[in-house]
Amino acid sequence: MELIDAFDTAFKEWDRLVHEVGERQWHDPTPCSEWDVRDLVNHLVGEHLWAPHLLDGETLAQVGDRFDGDLLGDAPVAMWEQAGSASRSAFHRKGALRGDVHVTGGKTPATEYGWQMTTDLAVHGWDLAQGIGVRSRMPDELADAVFDHIAPEAQSWHEAGIFDPPVAVPDDAVPQERLVALLGRRP
Repeated sequence: MELIDAFDTAFKEWDRLVHEVGERQWHDPTPCSEWDVRDLVNHLVGEHLWAPHLLDGETLAQVGDRFDGDLLGDAPVAMWEQAGSASRSAFHRKGALRGDVHVTGGKTPATEYGWQMTTDLAVHGWDLAQGIGVRSRMPDELADAVFDHIAPEAQSWHEAGIFDPPVAVPDDAVPQERLVALLGRRP
């Protein structure tokens, strides 16, 4: 699966799930122990507000702290729609995935940044589905593509505290279960 196809597939599922959050579910827990549903959506809104700036070559200092704190206000779904629309357009802009972008660890290839954003959409989509009590519809092809891309880096991410240690799954686990278990979730 090509990067932009993986991004679009993960994006579509995340978008579906945000639109399924019930009015009384915003403070329900998620598998991310420090985040409830609202915090999780706020995290992705922030990431997607950053994306157009980073893909346009801005540095972290140029973006500054404008996307810190609560970004959802009284309209969390509308804020996701705004952030997601801008991000999706930025990723689809001709040439957007060429060159480098500035991230916390320094410069990284735009394609690597694209895979990081795709991973966030896919895995946090699973987290959101768990938090609101619906089934995640992550296609096997997407789960396999993200797993294959991040597996070589997963150990260093665990050591850096970005994700919890992997969870063992049976050999016959479906691709989605293998992916979320790799990143410390219990499927």
